[in-house]
Amino acid sequence: MLSKIHSFGLFGIDGFTVEVEVDITNGLPHIEVVGLADTAIKEAKERVRAAIKNSGFDYPVKKITVNLAPADVKKEGPLYDLAMAIGIMTADINNDIKGLTAQAARDYVIVGELSLNGEVKPIKGLLPILISAQKAGYKKFIIPAANAKEASFISNVECFAVGSLEEAVLFISGQLAISPVQVENFVSDSENNKNALDFKYVKGQQRAKRALEIAAAGGHNVLMIGPPGSGKSMLAKCFPSILPDMTFEEALEVTKIHSIAGELDFKKGIVSSRPFRTPHHSASAVSLTGGGTHAKPGEISLAHNGVLYLDEMPEYPRSCLEMLRQPLEDGVITVARSALTVTYPANFTLIASMNPCPCGNYGAKDRECKCTPSQIHKYLSKISGPILDRIDIHVEVDNVSFDDLRGESSEESSAEIKKRVDKARKIQLERFKGSKNYSNAKMSVPATKRYCTLSKEGEQLLKTAFENLKLSARAHDRILKVARTIADLEGEENILPEHIAEAIAYRSLDRKYL
Repeated sequence: MLSKIHSFGLFGIDGFTVEVEVDITNGLPHIEVVGLADTAIKEAKERVRAAIKNSGFDYPVKKITVNLAPADVKKEGPLYDLAMAIGIMTADINNDIKGLTAQAARDYVIVGELSLNGEVKPIKGLLPILISAQKAGYKKFIIPAANAKEASFISNVECFAVGSLEEAVLFISGQLAISPVQVENFVSDSENNKNALDFKYVKGQQRAKRALEIAAAGGHNVLMIGPPGSGKSMLAKCFPSILPDMTFEEALEVTKIHSIAGELDFKKGIVSSRPFRTPHHSASAVSLTGGGTHAKPGEISLAHNGVLYLDEMPEYPRSCLEMLRQPLEDGVITVARSALTVTYPANFTLIASMNPCPCGNYGAKDRECKCTPSQIHKYLSKISGPILDRIDIHVEVDNVSFDDLRGESSEESSAEIKKRVDKARKIQLERFKGSKNYSNAKMSVPATKRYCTLSKEGEQLLKTAFENLKLSARAHDRILKVARTIADLEGEENILPEHIAEAIAYRSLDRKYL
């Protein structure tokens, strides 16, 4: 007898329909899985057999063929276990479970991994599966109980969470009533970001704080240059505390990526605060960009809608730094391998820090640099010109004096800075209403021409800087976008010459050192 069960697979962050077809005929007892399945799926034969028997059901002693259609698309992972088990049981003509028919099972999309005792274990990537299946017209799902929280943020679908194969069988046959997962409202949890510190604990460094405020307000990338111990890492860790709260749409995008990567907290079910990723400088290219056997997302994608912090940027392999070109420009990262090509979202804010030389003291006001000019040039040349061009703001961070460090003066808190950031972002959301852009940093060329008009004085100031500093066309556009953000922070409709002057000041460091 033939049985067909609906399930879903994953390709990147998108799901696709998989028909689990099971045919049982007379012959030598054997089970064969076809349909371009990976090792984890082929091993499901033994998991499914043990799960059915240990759940108290009869396993057919016949020839069983399981086909995962479409047959020309690679299937990966153990998420088809539950669908295969239900398919085998509904295809068995000797099945004596009242109401358990192939027709009854076809009302649901079934996903879940099985343990040997019949327990349904959680799976990776449930959220993108639900979103894709919903778009494809599916409304009812049988999912693992451990994934219930993740499913609770998707409306207009019915998700029935089961903890075991027995529960799934009794539910499908109508012998057990299970209420659908209750839909919950999303609440941003930015205040409880575990990585965020408060700017009120950072003494001095007013220029760096101002640069990070501009970066948060407009979504700009920042490079901090300064000697060791000047507070670059602490400033970077404070940065998430002034970022705008995540919207529900942004949270869904982030959760999809983290769910696929297996980094989602099942108890929370959704990523409610902006990611802050800090890969070590010894990280491999695959761990940064993503890929590998299962084309998993890397650190660049896991930082989507959040922050990617690269501490001591020149210490990263140059090949890894060059991989930042596409995401910094386009907001996506394309992982191309011989078997498949997957594109992941990667719209993040880059915060990077570095020493100005190998010893770290070049340009410091109270320390002597012992490096030769050639050593300094070689060290700074580890970061290429194209990467520097894609970083909007370069800011110097010098050591804090003793008086500033021990002084009793209170520093402005992150909450106060965030109020100004939110106000500037609100202006940008209104400005770009109806488009896919939400910040000044991502303005297209036509939008830059439209919203970044200058007075004659501002035009002359920009021309002088462009010629004297020998800036590129990309740096020219970055200056205009940063100036637009500075104007938004000041509540100015037009970009004034002082806004251009401040934006130019944030572009001079690469020319000063290199």
